[in-house]
Amino acid sequence: MERQPVTSSNLAEVGYDPELETLEVQFRHGGVYQYFNVPAFMYERLITADSLGRFFNAEIKGHYPEAKL
Repeated sequence: MERQPVTSSNLAEVGYDPELETLEVQFRHGGVYQYFNVPAFMYERLITADSLGRFFNAEIKGHYPEAKL
């Protein structure tokens, strides 16, 4: 999955596959995780949030199944 760099103190890159509803996040500490069953509107909300890290922690982390790559 192709990821795009983002401006965030916690997230480095974010990618999304709308067909699989899979969000992929590379963190600044180096870990890469995939989050499953994430609707497209949640991805749009994430990338347009004032604080990507705050939105991610409040709305995605712990709300969707995840796997570390």
